[in-house]
Amino acid sequence: MAFLTTVYAFLFYFAAFVLVAGLVFRIARYALTPAPLKIPTTPAPTTRGGVVLRMTREVVLFESLFRGNKWTWIFGWIFHFGLFIVTLRHLRYFIEPVWFPIQLVQPFGIYGGLAMIIGLAGLWARRFLVDRVRYISAPSDHLILALLILIGVSGLLVKFVFHTDVVAIKTFFLGLYAFEIRPLPADPLLLLHLLLVAMLMILFPYSKLLHAPGLFFSPSRNQADNPREQRHLAPWAKRLEQGRG
Repeated sequence: MAFLTTVYAFLFYFAAFVLVAGLVFRIARYALTPAPLKIPTTPAPTTRGGVVLRMTREVVLFESLFRGNKWTWIFGWIFHFGLFIVTLRHLRYFIEPVWFPIQLVQPFGIYGGLAMIIGLAGLWARRFLVDRVRYISAPSDHLILALLILIGVSGLLVKFVFHTDVVAIKTFFLGLYAFEIRPLPADPLLLLHLLLVAMLMILFPYSKLLHAPGLFFSPSRNQADNPREQRHLAPWAKRLEQGRG
């Protein structure tokens, strides 16, 4: 078991490095990508405050998806809300003492896990049942959905069927912060669950899941509709104009 514990410790170090480095690299590319045109999706706000409000509605309520397809919106929102609750509940394994708001979330984590799986099942069924979506679905789309569902199902099984030592799990992850390798329970389902989570961390920066931070850099969402009031000039175009002057 000492060998498995060491393997999983280095696996999570590697997964965390890939996740953080990949996100930093991708976000830097998004931030440095030129946006030479004024292209907000109309109807769009005309002020910066309006843009902030629009982005808030987009992040919390998935406003554009609601307008585009109600069924996709329902399952997408259920999944993301469930994932949000599950993530908050799992924070207890990484902090000590556990913050009071995280303590309040604990009784609802199970419902979040169920909501997550229901939402994912609906989104995956859509890729088989809707012709136009099935046509554009790549193998990677099915892989990510299958991975997320397996993470949710294995997590619920660890909770309800194959119980494990949650105190030892927390001790293991807190030990990683101090670069100490502490014993990890040898339960096969728990090891599978953790392996799937590590795989998700590694794949995240190189998959369509990157729409999470990418949304904030979308010119169709983060621009105000004010081309008449204020001329939109990309930094590189401004330098060209100054050079000609």
